Amino acid sequence: MASSKPAYLTLDPLVEEAIREDRATGTLSPFRTPDEAVVRREDFAHDAPTLTRPAFVRDIEKVLNIPAYNRYADKTQVFSFVQNDEISRRGLHVQLVSRIARGIGSLLGLNCDLIEAIALGHDVGHTPFGHAGERFLSACYHRRTGGYFNHNVHSVRVLDQLYRRNISLQTLDGVLCHNGEFAQQVLSVGGTRTFDALDALVTACVKDEQTIKTLRPSTLEGCVVRVSDMIAYIGKDRQDAVAMGVLDSYDIFDSDVIGTANAQIINNLTVDIVNNSYGRDRIALSEEVFADLERAKRQNYEVIYEREGMVDDTENIVEEMFENMYAQLLADLTAGREESPVFRHHAKRLAAQSRSIKPEKYLAGEPNQIVVDYMASMTDSYFMAIYTHLFPESNRRIQTRGYCADL
Repeated sequence: MASSKPAYLTLDPLVEEAIREDRATGTLSPFRTPDEAVVRREDFAHDAPTLTRPAFVRDIEKVLNIPAYNRYADKTQVFSFVQNDEISRRGLHVQLVSRIARGIGSLLGLNCDLIEAIALGHDVGHTPFGHAGERFLSACYHRRTGGYFNHNVHSVRVLDQLYRRNISLQTLDGVLCHNGEFAQQVLSVGGTRTFDALDALVTACVKDEQTIKTLRPSTLEGCVVRVSDMIAYIGKDRQDAVAMGVLDSYDIFDSDVIGTANAQIINNLTVDIVNNSYGRDRIALSEEVFADLERAKRQNYEVIYEREGMVDDTENIVEEMFENMYAQLLADLTAGREESPVFRHHAKRLAAQSRSIKPEKYLAGEPNQIVVDYMASMTDSYFMAIYTHLFPESNRRIQTRGYCADL
């Protein structure tokens, strides 16, 4: 354990003075992404920026108004199989990422509209049951195709292909490259400048599981969201673990600099990033803070993530349920059983909501991809309902810990 409790860090006085001067004079970072740089697949007149709806504000509103955004509310962040409205769901997580990232972006003089668009859209492709569900779905897909499923890659597909809202290249790039599991002390921007380059990266990630580890956001705004994803979950997941009784207290954690509780972690990482990134063309952490962040992530994995919160012995059952559902939906699709939910719920609704997808053309696509699209779109409760519908005689049922379990 650290011998003394870490302090709350404060901005370097010179950095703070410079930021105050910037705000007084309206000076922005020379490395920010200007609205004029926005790139879209289609040059639609209705997507032209206006004073009331600037370029990346349009992306924010596009993300907020797709059905996949609504489903955040019933998708696991970390803790599955428990009824507790105070525990974070994925919808709260993306809001926290957005708030933290916009706070950092504002101090650095970056484009906070682009930051918000990336943050709100970064997990729309996530599966039910959090990272456990992501692993299970990827395994189902890999066994049949040799490809890999990753939620950040699928989030791009949701925004760019399934709902086709003409989201900007900059937002999609930030979503693709947001994966904060691969921490770096210094994040320098990548070189994705065209949709052809973005599409090539998406394809490469599906084919090669190592490609995802090489991704770098091509804007500083995307870099800020990536690091904010980690800031948002490190402390908050600990807070939830203590509230759930998974952990007795924060005393199990050790820290030299960033602290062990959520509020201090957010403050100290934010301050360190601003101190080390202001006026520069990359996002960076100091060596000591980065080392402490790496330790914090390790500790979270050991006591929280490796168990996926409340999965425990239920995990094997859920994995079997994923495989059974995947196999059944794939069989229904290839046999053309139009009474199946993959037709009646997924393809029919997607066509109606996408505004541009035609059911016949979509259903003529690769069957495994269609099944992945459907299963990744499911919320936790919808997954359980569809499983019961498909397998009414099965004794595999997920038992949730109810509100009155401790009474």
